[in-house]
Amino acid sequence: DKHIVGQTSAKRSVAVALRNRWRRLQLDETMRNEVSPKNILMIGSTGVGKTEIGRRLAKLAQSPFVKVEATKFTEVGFHGRDVDKIIQDLVENSINLTKQLRIQQDMAAVERIVEEQILDILTGKSSPETRKSFKDLLRKGELDKHNITIDAPVSGPGPGGFPIAIDGQASPVQMNQVFAQIGKIIGGSKKERKKMPISEARRVLTEQEMENRMDAADVTREAIHLAEQHGIVFIDEIDKICSHGESRSSADASAEGVQRDLLPLIEGSVVNTKHGNVNTDHILFIASGAFHTASPSDLLPELQGRLPLRVELDSLTEDDFYRILTEPQANLVFQQIKLLETEGVSVEFQDEAIREMARIAALANSSVENIGARRLHAIMEKIVEEISYYAPEFVDDFRAGKPTAGLKAKYEIKTVEGQERPVIVINKNIVKEKVGSLLEESNFDRFIL
Repeated sequence: DKHIVGQTSAKRSVAVALRNRWRRLQLDETMRNEVSPKNILMIGSTGVGKTEIGRRLAKLAQSPFVKVEATKFTEVGFHGRDVDKIIQDLVENSINLTKQLRIQQDMAAVERIVEEQILDILTGKSSPETRKSFKDLLRKGELDKHNITIDAPVSGPGPGGFPIAIDGQASPVQMNQVFAQIGKIIGGSKKERKKMPISEARRVLTEQEMENRMDAADVTREAIHLAEQHGIVFIDEIDKICSHGESRSSADASAEGVQRDLLPLIEGSVVNTKHGNVNTDHILFIASGAFHTASPSDLLPELQGRLPLRVELDSLTEDDFYRILTEPQANLVFQQIKLLETEGVSVEFQDEAIREMARIAALANSSVENIGARRLHAIMEKIVEEISYYAPEFVDDFRAGKPTAGLKAKYEIKTVEGQERPVIVINKNIVKEKVGSLLEESNFDRFIL
């Protein structure tokens, strides 16, 4: 609710699905394996918040999460990405998440060890009093620029190398990464004496200590378990792989064949990845699509059955647009004010101006093309474009008492006591002047023979 306006039914379905993951884990082992997740199909026109719900869900859940576009995949046998790549990406994300969680758990202990290592280099076998005084200086950051010599791992060739594809996948890995892994297996990582500032040495020593504490096999095992039990896959644009109406047979490699390949993945199967086998029985799948030209019934019946919960997202009204501009934590108005403050300009949006922006957005969506909340980005940019362009010169001219030649619109400019910066007021008339033309851009060409 802090980030997405309205769409209560969609947020409720996602919230219940997430809570059911926790409930399932509270059951005994036998019953736990019987409970499968209820996958969700979100239906709604573009720009109403389908993808944003998925994105925010990932941040809140702290679960392995992967968002994919259905159109990026091709049927097995065609050149391109197979749907199994979804699970491989999920496992990779899970490994990164597992490492981050372990780092958070061990960070305090690692920082203490690294601090002692740096003090050993600085003081050697000095008295406890000397060591204590150095520790105080170190913690205050006063020694950060002081150079010390440490044993650092030998750095291989820089980023670049030769990209090679492994297992026929579309994502190449760099040759130097492959050789680095082989080098670790054969002889461990070589080290060399390096002189560097304490601030840099602290980072290098922390990374070394973390690497020593993490057993790769343990991390991988934990990550696969995390992906199987808590993984969430968000499949966007699923309506674009539908065969419309009666035309079931299609030559498109990204159409119905991809639906067939998705079936075992969503139903539950074992996928072989380079990190090990992953069981998809309890991974939550959320699919979304606008379904403008197709309908959910155009999906394969088996796929429809595997996405039992259907949620229709509401089209946005004028009131919704007003709430989008004012309620979320980082709403568009707040973002624009903060951006222009970096130039030394304050902008004040009057309530009537925000209401007018919401009205024009709703009107443009109904008369020109319905692009949802994305319409507000176009309107906001039109309104502040002139101010953004002339902001640096405007501040200098204002302080010198000269009018800014560039600003053609009649802005109300005021000063606030105790502030040197000018305040530009954006009212209803400015909004009409800047974006009124949007409503005149109706495309009549399609009616001309």
